[in-house]
Amino acid sequence: MFNLILYAIPFFLATLAVEWLQFRHDRAEERESGLVGYARADTLTSLAMGIGNVITNTAWKVVVVAVYAALYELTPLRISPAAWWAWPALFVADDVAYYAYHRASHRVRVFWASHVVHHSSQHYNLSTALRQPWTPMTYFLFWIPLALIGFPPWMILLEQSVSLTYQFFIHTERVRQLWRPLELVLNTPSHHRGHHGANAIYLDKNYGGILIVWDRLLGTFESESERVRYGLTRNLDTFNPLRVATHEWLAIAEDLRLARTWGDRIGFLLRTPGWAYARRAALTSEGAVAAVEPLAGALT
Repeated sequence: MFNLILYAIPFFLATLAVEWLQFRHDRAEERESGLVGYARADTLTSLAMGIGNVITNTAWKVVVVAVYAALYELTPLRISPAAWWAWPALFVADDVAYYAYHRASHRVRVFWASHVVHHSSQHYNLSTALRQPWTPMTYFLFWIPLALIGFPPWMILLEQSVSLTYQFFIHTERVRQLWRPLELVLNTPSHHRGHHGANAIYLDKNYGGILIVWDRLLGTFESESERVRYGLTRNLDTFNPLRVATHEWLAIAEDLRLARTWGDRIGFLLRTPGWAYARRAALTSEGAVAAVEPLAGALT
C-alpha cells in the first residue's frame, strides 16, 4: 500500500525551509506587500500537528485498508490498472470524492471538528499544509464508492497520496497567479488562499483538491480579490497542539450538555458549524435569563 506522502516528507520539509529563508531574506517586501509569512510558535504548532497526524493516520490506515479491501472483494466489478482509461478515471473519481469530503467537512459539524484544525492557523505558508487533524476518521467514507465500482484499494490510496502531495504546494503566499488557463482548471495557491480566509466572501468556498472545476460548476468558487484574513471567524488563543486538535470536539461535548431536545442534539452534530454557534448562543442566553428571573422576582 504505497503511501507517497511518507516518502515526500523530506522534500516537504526542504521546500518549507526554502520558503522560510525567502521570507527572512525579503522582510521589506513582506511588509510592503502585506504577506503574513512565518511565526515561530505558529510553525512549531503546525509541525507538531503534522507529526501527530502521521502517527494517528498510520494506525488508522489499517482500518481503512481493511474496509476498502472487504468492499472490493464483495463487489463483482473490477477495474484493471492496465486499462488505458483506468488512471484518468481514478483521477477524476478521486477529485470528486475529495470535493464531497471537503465540502462536508465545512458543512457538517462533526466533520468540521476534525477539519477545523487545518484552518486554525492565522498564517499561510507551507507549514500550514502540515497542520492536520489527529482524528482523521471521517474522510474514508467518501472514497467507499471507488472501491465498490472496482478500483483496487492500492490504487485508491496511491491517488489520494498524489492529490495530497499536490495540495501541499498550494499553501503559499509566494506564488501570486499562474497562467490564466491553469487558474481556470486547477486549484492554485490563489484559489486556496481564499479557501483559508475568514473574510465573509471566502467562507465555504473553493473546496477543490487538484481541480477547481467542481467549484465552478457547483457554485462554490470565489476568486481571490480582497486581502485574505487567514484563520477562523473565532480564532484560537493557543498554540498548544493538544488544544488545537481537540477544541472543537470539546465544544461539541459542551453543546450536547446544553441541548434540551433531540433536534438540538442532532443539529449540534450534523448541522453547519454556523448553526451550532448561533444555537449555543441562544441556549446560553436563555439559560442566563432563566437564572436571573427567580432573583428578580425575589427582589420585587
